[in-house]
Amino acid sequence: MNKKELVEAMAGAADISKSAAEKALNGMLMSITEALSEGDKVTLVGFGTFSTANRAARQAKNPQTGAVMEIPAKTVAKFKPGSKLSEAVK
Repeated sequence: MNKKELVEAMAGAADISKSAAEKALNGMLMSITEALSEGDKVTLVGFGTFSTANRAARQAKNPQTGAVMEIPAKTVAKFKPGSKLSEAVK
């Protein structure tokens, strides 16, 4: 499912216009992005938790040349599914 299909599904499920559903989805995504960029986590009970994690710097090999390269430390986004989502996917 892509974003357009998700907007259509949301509009049908909530009985709202596609433009209203798209605004709601964009607002939710922007709010989650802002919270994660500030180091907060976002928990939607039953659905899951969005959070961040720090990845340490490490060395890796280029498979084509065999050269060792340094991969810098970075912060990545994580998602842990909630119990209701996990049950629904089974």
